[in-house]
Amino acid sequence: MCSRKNPAVVDMEMETETEMEVEEKICRCWRILEFYSGIGGMRYSLLRAGIRGRVVEAFDINNIANDVYEHNFGHRPFQGNIQILTPLDLDKYEAHAWLLSPPCQPYTRQGLQKDSADARALSFIKILENMPHMMQPPLMLFVENVVGFETSNTHKHMMEVLAGIGFVTQEYILSPLQFGVPYSRPRYFCLAKRKPLSFRNPSCNNLILWTPSPFMPSKNNQSTDGSDGNDGNQGEFNSSCEPIINFLETHFLTGNQQEYTTFRFGTEVVSSTADGKYMIDKISTSTSTPKHLADIDNDKIFEDDGGGTNKNAWDMYSVAPSLIERWGNAMDKDIVFPESRRCCCFTKSYYRYVKGTGSLLATSGDINSRLEAPSLIELGLRFFTPREVANLHSFPAEFHFPSHTSLRQRYALLGNSMSVAVVAPLLQYLFICETSGLRSPLCQFGTQFENLVKLQKRY
Repeated sequence: MCSRKNPAVVDMEMETETEMEVEEKICRCWRILEFYSGIGGMRYSLLRAGIRGRVVEAFDINNIANDVYEHNFGHRPFQGNIQILTPLDLDKYEAHAWLLSPPCQPYTRQGLQKDSADARALSFIKILENMPHMMQPPLMLFVENVVGFETSNTHKHMMEVLAGIGFVTQEYILSPLQFGVPYSRPRYFCLAKRKPLSFRNPSCNNLILWTPSPFMPSKNNQSTDGSDGNDGNQGEFNSSCEPIINFLETHFLTGNQQEYTTFRFGTEVVSSTADGKYMIDKISTSTSTPKHLADIDNDKIFEDDGGGTNKNAWDMYSVAPSLIERWGNAMDKDIVFPESRRCCCFTKSYYRYVKGTGSLLATSGDINSRLEAPSLIELGLRFFTPREVANLHSFPAEFHFPSHTSLRQRYALLGNSMSVAVVAPLLQYLFICETSGLRSPLCQFGTQFENLVKLQKRY
């Protein structure tokens, strides 16, 4: 359990404790605030990254999202209006890091693009404007949003606020495709540290990068170039990604597709303890099918009309022939097969609409069948299940929806979530602090602890 001592007490203890003891103590005491927590994508990313710390509070205004978060983590996020939080309120949390995924609607290409004039942008702007007036502003900041945020007025305001209180920043636009996941979902990320903390690669400060190479050198040739692989890089992305079948629920596959199945093993399983700390374990290499792919999801699925009638799973997810006949030409580019290595981004409107909201899976034949089939109806098109969408977002097997959430609500919540495969290594990079004589690969305060205490006293 992380104790909440004021800086003066910590400063006195440093006179009697060794540097190793101080480092071990601070490594156990990362205090984290999670804003716009949704269904827990950011928290699962912390788990996967192996960050040692606690989420001391999460915030989200969506009641259903909070139900899902509480169902999985045993803690219900604060559901009030965060615009009423004052600098004093925020200081009371004594948080070292803030993780934020503010509403993206003001900045989406398909939206009205009202930017900072959109009412949904006001809470994030208010949080930013509180920071200069805090006694102990956070040491680190992580912001996720849609591509387009980086050109917004809100982004400009954010960068001005951060620079004014001593933050250095690195910005990235990355997609799961760059991390071996066959899912096209490019997103903007801002990593910020308050001096004297610094990044491992300071040459990337104040830049927007389209590659994960600063923190994942092995990926140095995989850059989106602003196109997410839609040009000459697409083949390179596809060759490095797993096939979609590795993310499917096997009970929804036909016989010939099950024969194709070749699953990846040695994956990480992450879990959280009751007090909010994180644990990470490995599954040893096995010849059995991973649990989240072999078992039928035991979450109950209800129709969105509230009638509570269970339907046959195939009928539930099949695309009606009438929709195929109406939208066939528009749907063509969204069709993928189990052996495909790229699928489109799932939006919150997936399952409500068949056009432009995410990929549809062909359950009959293979990629060559698409060229031979005279009609799309023969491909047996279906929607990806919520569990499969969660898999493509790299959520762990332990993630489940509470039974009262409807099918449409599940899709909408997943469409507003984030890729754990992308966010986890970014957080791991953010929480590394470059100093001399470091020992811990994930939490490297050590010799900077005294400067940290002085910095917090200064405000």
